[in-house]
Amino acid sequence: MERKFHEGKNYKWEVLLLLWMGYLLNQGDRQVFNTVLPAIRDSLNLTDSSVGLIATIFNLVFAIAVPIGGWMGDRFSRKWVTTLSVLFFSVATMFTGLATTFLGLVLLRSVATGGGEAMFGPSNYSILAQYHTDTRARAMSIHQTAYYIGVILAGWLAGLIADNLGWRYSFLVFGGIGIIWGILMIVRLDNRPPERKAEEKAESKPGFFDGFKAVFTTPTALMLTIGFSGLIFVITGFMTWVPAYLQEEFGQSQADAGFNSMFWTYVAAFLGVLLSGTISDRVARKDNKYRMFLQALGLVAGALFLFFMGGKSSLVLVYVCFAGWGFFRAFFDANTYAVLYDVTPPRLHASCGSVMGMTGFAVGSLAPVILGAIKQSVGSLQSVFPILAVIWVVCGLMMFIVANTSYNKDRNKIVNTLSE
Repeated sequence: MERKFHEGKNYKWEVLLLLWMGYLLNQGDRQVFNTVLPAIRDSLNLTDSSVGLIATIFNLVFAIAVPIGGWMGDRFSRKWVTTLSVLFFSVATMFTGLATTFLGLVLLRSVATGGGEAMFGPSNYSILAQYHTDTRARAMSIHQTAYYIGVILAGWLAGLIADNLGWRYSFLVFGGIGIIWGILMIVRLDNRPPERKAEEKAESKPGFFDGFKAVFTTPTALMLTIGFSGLIFVITGFMTWVPAYLQEEFGQSQADAGFNSMFWTYVAAFLGVLLSGTISDRVARKDNKYRMFLQALGLVAGALFLFFMGGKSSLVLVYVCFAGWGFFRAFFDANTYAVLYDVTPPRLHASCGSVMGMTGFAVGSLAPVILGAIKQSVGSLQSVFPILAVIWVVCGLMMFIVANTSYNKDRNKIVNTLSE
C-alpha cells in the first residue's frame, strides 16, 4: 500500500534521513566484521588465510549481485527492494553472530550479508534522486556522510561491545538495530514522488542489459565510470597499504595505525562532501557540466596530497596529506550519482548505478595485489603513492575534457526524450 507522506513539502528530507540511516547500517555492518576479525579467528580456530577468504568471497558475491539489484530496482518497487535489503542483510548480520564454523561464516557473512547489501545501493540512490532534483548534489553529499560516520562509529562501537560482551554480540546488536530501522522504512518510506508515478506507468520495463548499454554508449557516463574506477582503485590501495606505511615508516602500533589512517581522512572528507554538494547545486544552475568539473578538480587536487604522502617527512605533514586527500576525494563522492543521473534515463537509474559500481569495485579489487607486487619488488611503499597520484591526475584530466565536450549533449538527449 502506497503511503501519502510525500504530500508534505519537507518529506524529501525525511526520505534522506531514512536512506541515510539505512546506508550507515549498510556500511557499518561491513566494518563490524573487520573490527572483530581477530576475535573471530581465535574463537573459531581459523587461520589468517581462511578469514581473508571470507572477505574475498564477500566482495565477489557483492560484485556479482549489484547488477541484479540494479535491474530489480528498475523493474520492481525501489522502496521494497531497498527495505527488504536492509531487513535481509540485518537478519544475516544477526545470524553471523551465531556462526560456529568456517562454512557458517561463509554462508551467513559472505553470501547472505554480501548479497543482501548489494541490493541496497542502486535503489537507494534512485529513490533519493527522484525526491531531490534542485537539491540533488546537496542531498547526495549529506547521504555520503553516512559512509564516513558509519565506518568510524561501527568500528568503535563494535569493538566496545566485543570487549565487554564478546564478538558475537557486536553482530547481534547491529543486526537488531537494522531490523528495527527496516521496519520503520516500510512504514514511512514512499516509493517515488507523485509526479514520477504517472510517468513510470507509461514506461516499459527495462531488460537486464539495458543499464550496461546506457552507461557504455553514453560518453559522459562511460567517463564517469572510468573515473569512478580510478577513484576506487586508489581508495582501495590507500586503505590497504597506509596502515602498513605508518607502521613501517613511523613505528606505530597496529591500533594507532588503523585509527590514524582513517580518522584524519574521514573527518576531512565529511567537511569536503558537504561543501562540495552545496557548491555543486549552485554552479549547476548555470551549467550542469560544472558538477563533473568539481569531480575532476577533486581528483587532480587530491593527487597532489597523494604524491607528497609517501615521502620520509614528518608525521604532522603526513596527517595533513591524509586530510587534504580525504577533503578533495569528497568532491568526487558528492557528485557521482548527480552526474550519472543527469545523463542516463530515469527508468534506468538503478541499473546504471549498479553497472558503474560493479565496474569500479571490480577494478578496485586489483589494487591490493598490484600495489603489493610493486612494494615487494622495490622494497618500500614510497613508490606506491606517486603511482596512485598519476592515476588520479590522468582520470581527472580525462573527465575535464569529456565534461567540456559531451556532458551537455548527453544531458540534452535525456531532457529531450523526457519532454517528448
